[in-house]
Amino acid sequence: MEFDFTWVLLGFPIAFTLGWLASRLDLRQLRIENRQAPKAYFRGLNFLLNEQQDQAIDAFIEAVQNDPDTSELHFALGNLFRRRGEYERAVRVHEHLMSRGDLTQTERDRAQHALALDFLKAGLLDRAEIALRKLESTSYEEEARLALLSIYERSRDWAHATEIAAKLDSASHGSFSNRQAHYLCEQAIAAAASGDTDQALAKLQQAVSLAPASPRPLIDLAKLQNQLGRHQDAFATLRQLEKTAPQALPLAAGLLGNIAQQSGQQQAALALLQTHYADMPSIDVVEAITKLDADAATPRDHYLQHLEREPSLVAAAKWIAGEKLGDAHQQNLVQRALDKATKPLMRYRCAACGFEATQHFWHCPGCQAWDSYPARRIEEL
Repeated sequence: MEFDFTWVLLGFPIAFTLGWLASRLDLRQLRIENRQAPKAYFRGLNFLLNEQQDQAIDAFIEAVQNDPDTSELHFALGNLFRRRGEYERAVRVHEHLMSRGDLTQTERDRAQHALALDFLKAGLLDRAEIALRKLESTSYEEEARLALLSIYERSRDWAHATEIAAKLDSASHGSFSNRQAHYLCEQAIAAAASGDTDQALAKLQQAVSLAPASPRPLIDLAKLQNQLGRHQDAFATLRQLEKTAPQALPLAAGLLGNIAQQSGQQQAALALLQTHYADMPSIDVVEAITKLDADAATPRDHYLQHLEREPSLVAAAKWIAGEKLGDAHQQNLVQRALDKATKPLMRYRCAACGFEATQHFWHCPGCQAWDSYPARRIEEL
């Protein structure tokens, strides 16, 4: 039987025509889909620029439905949900992204980071911690560590905070030695409260070695040494404070005066405080000098000398408190009025957020900033 080449010659044009028609149908469908998705996408961008987030979310949902394989649309939609506070929906979007098998490693890391932010914003700190820990050795490692540091500070998990701060410090992302010193001081306070004074002393000495110019480790160490009856050691520690962080001496002036009286170092402490006051006048230092200067005929005159250098209602009130007016009732009225007027001045103010408090904080309870409270009170700023 001979093969008929006529059918082959007829089949080529027919196959070509059918292939061409199929390709045209596919191209047409692709054009329709591509036209719909960008249209919804750009409409969403327009709504975002006009700060119309509700309409933007609707537009991005439509775009995702038209083109479910586009990861960028999912990221945009998830971020929008997070910004609106719809954290559950944001988590669902980013978890859906994480479940896809066609994501590149870069996109998967990005989705993991977005998911961690969702948990963090929602206040789910335990889930945020797990998500952030998975970003080790990725391009988001530094951001993840900073977020973890914030979590551990908020939860007062000082041991883990020390671990993360050490990693950030060793990775040359700025100096975190002061932060680590604060964390060690917090651990020392907890150890001392539980009766483990040896561990508390070790933590404080480690903090001093780690951040020798930081005032807190020295002040906390002197307090603990004084409580343990090691007054000479405590006095030597505060002498070191005057050398390494003299600007912080007003915070320890009262403590220095008490330690000096218990250790018989009144004259040495008085000389140290007077030398410091000559360079950096402060009401707290004046008060400590007044208590230590037993040789002065009228120790209150130190307040008058302070008034000659700086106008201070607090110093004036403390000087008047020792004056004897003719009428005791009138003196009580005047003194009560002065005490009320000076009370708001005996405050510390955070330089970062302006939060005011009657005591000095190393860690601002308002904005969570470290070392944002100056050593001098409001009246002296």
